[in-house]
Amino acid sequence: MTRTFKVLSALLCYPDEGLQEAAGELAEALDAEALLAPAERARIRKFCTELAKSDLMDAQEHYVDLFDRTRALSLHLFEHVHGESRDRGSAMVSLIERYQEAGLAVAAQELPDYLPLFLEFLSLLPREEAISMLAEPVHIIAALGERIAKRRSSYAVIFEALTALAGKRLDPDELSELRAVEIDDPMDLAALDKAWEESEIKFGPGDASSGDDCPRVARMLDAMEHSRPASPRSPVQEGEAL
Repeated sequence: MTRTFKVLSALLCYPDEGLQEAAGELAEALDAEALLAPAERARIRKFCTELAKSDLMDAQEHYVDLFDRTRALSLHLFEHVHGESRDRGSAMVSLIERYQEAGLAVAAQELPDYLPLFLEFLSLLPREEAISMLAEPVHIIAALGERIAKRRSSYAVIFEALTALAGKRLDPDELSELRAVEIDDPMDLAALDKAWEESEIKFGPGDASSGDDCPRVARMLDAMEHSRPASPRSPVQEGEAL
């Protein structure tokens, strides 16, 4: 198990009390594995410190405003290349099969292209294979990081770390296409209604406030401590508490 992917997955989940309480341990786990460069770990440690000290409702509101109200900042990777086309469905079926091969079960209501879930999957793979797979959507991740940085959000450091971790030279043409995507104003309610009029609004793969589809922080920390993969059913079950 590669702890770094587990930590970054957790940090991209909808924030709750459990995540705030574990923030310091998550930063320590990154330092212990030292897969990221010292400067990247320092930036993420600062992010963790800010998360732990922030007002929870403010942190949750910022998360929803950032990731759930603007399609250009969606954490669903295939959204950025396939939209709602049939190609996205085929790509997700293929990804689910790869999850199953690694022993990661995905419930019917979960979308496999959700970035935190994808990172949890990578944590189960041999390190070289995981980094190679991370490189496949790295242009999407890099473009997301740039968009988030323009919003002056501290979440940008997570995407910068993932981009560096992939270790792949970015193709200027491919990145240029992603940069050309227009970013909606989350405060423009009329534009928001129009953008989502043909699809149901979902916070993350499920409702963000329920935390349904992010790794359980307590379980994740226990798994890291014992140096073994977490339970295949890592997303939070409905009704469970951290």
